[in-house]
Amino acid sequence: MGTLRSWARFPLLVAAHLLALGIGAAVLQALEGPPALQLQAKLRAELAAFQAEYGACLPPGALEELLGTALEAQVHGVSSLGNGSEARTWDLPSALLFTASILTTTGYGNMAPLSAGGKVFCVVYATLGLPASLALLAALRCCLLPLLSHPGAWVAIPWQLAPETAALLCAAGLGLLVAGTFVLLPALVLWGLQGECDLLEAIYFCFSSLSTIGLGDLLPGGSRGLHPVLYHLGQLALLGYLLLGLLAMLLTVETFSELPQVRAMVKFFGSSGLLTAEDQGGILGQDELALSTLPPSAAAPEQAATC
Repeated sequence: MGTLRSWARFPLLVAAHLLALGIGAAVLQALEGPPALQLQAKLRAELAAFQAEYGACLPPGALEELLGTALEAQVHGVSSLGNGSEARTWDLPSALLFTASILTTTGYGNMAPLSAGGKVFCVVYATLGLPASLALLAALRCCLLPLLSHPGAWVAIPWQLAPETAALLCAAGLGLLVAGTFVLLPALVLWGLQGECDLLEAIYFCFSSLSTIGLGDLLPGGSRGLHPVLYHLGQLALLGYLLLGLLAMLLTVETFSELPQVRAMVKFFGSSGLLTAEDQGGILGQDELALSTLPPSAAAPEQAATC
């Protein structure tokens, strides 16, 4: 791989990415195509049965017009199903969750502005809010990322591990911790509280939220008949979960991106030059641990004093 010409590396990476896109589309088409056709056939059968039973009482095309109006309203988060006295559209918890989904780029898609003023405000709000959110995340990253290097030093010093190995173990441990705390544990809570989804759907929701995919096909507290207090608490809990979870995901991704192995791969595809000392040092070198520059006899006491 090291003999690959520099001018061919980046096109090879782009080709691999396009190949991955094609493979993903083919797999999803094979997995999701048949269930979608079955659901469509079921819907058409139920519609035909309804028209056969009640068609004499309805004008031609009235049912399709009603369903079209209902689906259009559903796109904007407005629904007439359930108890009509429950004002759950654009109340304060829902509005807070919507603004958080804008600033975190999650965008669940379960709500959308109806008015022209609301759409203009969303554009201005996102234009000003996204850079502010990125600046806040960058500041938090600078404060918290150096703290994540201490576990690597605690492992490397007594076991006399190489800096690259210690950084890899630290990143793996952080990844497992974030996955358990912000994916598995919330999924178990969601699975226990909301009986309409199974454990796989709960894990799927947590991952899609923290990865900012936000498909919006599953939302906690979205089931009909839920008590308003529980609904509001669920919206506020989801708001806090998004903010804390995305920060944890950012720190995890940043930790992995600073691994010497990852930096070497990026350097290989990015340019043909030799790896610099900064690229080889990785996250441990950036956090001034500098385990590789100290002899084994002097590394332990000096590193212990700094930690």
